[in-house]
Amino acid sequence: MSKERIGVYPGTFDPITNGHLDIIQRASRLVDRLIVGVARNAGKGPLFSTDERVRMVEEDVAALERNGSIIEVRPFDNLLMHFAVEMQAGVIIRGLRAVSDFEYEFQMAGMNARLNPKVETMFLMASEKHQFISSRFVKEIGRLGGDITHFVSPRVAKHLAERFALEAGNGDHSKRVQTLKE
Repeated sequence: MSKERIGVYPGTFDPITNGHLDIIQRASRLVDRLIVGVARNAGKGPLFSTDERVRMVEEDVAALERNGSIIEVRPFDNLLMHFAVEMQAGVIIRGLRAVSDFEYEFQMAGMNARLNPKVETMFLMASEKHQFISSRFVKEIGRLGGDITHFVSPRVAKHLAERFALEAGNGDHSKRVQTLKE
């Protein structure tokens, strides 16, 4: 009997985008169990709470084709390497959108290898139609009333519209985003 291949795909997922879902879908073909780790990372000032982000990721992941692998979603607030070891993962999966991502991710992979050389880091390039998507841009576009429906699932677009309406103190923004989705 062979050992189960477990991978961790960490991120803030504030919010989860179609680019994240693409990486999750593709990573699920490479491991038996993929754990999507939702970082608590309050330092980034997330728009959504950890629990809200976990729920959004769970909702979007539930709609994915599983390719025979198991996909779990779990929050974490410790060092990524500690989380990976706790999950018994042999690989950390990171998505790369552009060359600019590589330098940071390369340094992070080196630090993680120093912390635990038994856990590998695997990079997956974003597919060409998702290379430009970032959670930060999605939030900025959505907050200013732009159409985000090509970048996130309808469920996430709805959550964003509701949050921006709350921020604005009225429902006008929510209606504007709803109209863009129709």
